[in-house]
Amino acid sequence: MKLRNWCAALALSGAVTSAVAQSDFSPSPTARKYAPRLVEIMSAAQLQHLKLWLAGKDKNWDLAAYELRQLTDSIAEAAVLYPGIPVDNVTTMMAPLLSVSDAIAAKDSRKFAGSMKGLTDGCNACHSSMERGFVVVRLPTDRFLPANQLFAPQGKADVRR
Repeated sequence: MKLRNWCAALALSGAVTSAVAQSDFSPSPTARKYAPRLVEIMSAAQLQHLKLWLAGKDKNWDLAAYELRQLTDSIAEAAVLYPGIPVDNVTTMMAPLLSVSDAIAAKDSRKFAGSMKGLTDGCNACHSSMERGFVVVRLPTDRFLPANQLFAPQGKADVRR
C-alpha cells in the first residue's frame, strides 16, 4: 500500500511543480546549485525499467517493488527539476505505475506483464509528446539483454529481432 501511495504522490508533485511550467528543458531555479541532466535521470529510469521487468519476470516481488519505487522517484525527480515537462505527462504516468504496483502486491505475473506494457507505452508517449519520439523503450527480451531500448529509427525494421 505504501508503494501505491508513493505513486499517487508522484502525480501530485508533478502537478504542483509543473503549474509554473517553462517551455525549455533547463533546470528550475531552485535546482541550479546542482541538478543531474535530464538524460542522466532518464538513463537511470531506463535501467530501473529493465530491472523492474526482470525482477517481476522472475517473481522477485520484493525487488520488483524496490525497482518500482526507484523508477517512480526518477520520474518525480525529472518532473521537479525540469518544469518544462508538461504536467499531463507526469500525471498520466500515475495509472500505469499504480497498475504495476497492484500487480506486484498481488504477486500476479500475468497482470504484471500487462501493466508493464502499459507503463512502457506511457514512457514512449511522453517521449513523443516532448519531441523525443526517437527514444523508444521496450520490454526487454531474453535475446537482447540488457537492451530495452530500440535504436533503429521508427518505421525501420529492427534487424536484431
